[in-house]
Amino acid sequence: MSTRHGIAPKAAGVKRRLLSLLYESLLLAAVLLAGALPMVMLASGWEHTAARAALQIWLLALCAGFYVWQWTGAGQTLPMKTWKMRLVSNDGSAVSARRALLRYAGALLSTATLGLGFAWALVDRDRQFLHDRLAGTRLVMAADKP
Repeated sequence: MSTRHGIAPKAAGVKRRLLSLLYESLLLAAVLLAGALPMVMLASGWEHTAARAALQIWLLALCAGFYVWQWTGAGQTLPMKTWKMRLVSNDGSAVSARRALLRYAGALLSTATLGLGFAWALVDRDRQFLHDRLAGTRLVMAADKP
């Protein structure tokens, strides 16, 4: 992988990625709280079980849409910009919607297994999270804008 100057971007370290993930959780909480309101209003007269399932599906779809939009657009979420990282495919190109969805699904699985997919970075030869390894993506240090 190389840039316009022929130099491959440096991989972002595990500590930086975990700190960004902490910031990411705060931003995601705000997105989900705001995004839940329309579904809560829509489902107010529904049977409780159906309303709950609809809300959960809506929130998962909202998350997926948010991350796919961010990762395929600029390659960064706000926390990733703050921590000077960006998401790229293993070959250095922009992330496709398919790869972004695969990464999102893997990150959900990593979270659902109590963080095992994140702990994978401790044994991975390139210190990648499992969802990045499976999706063919990686977090690299973002180049400073001139």
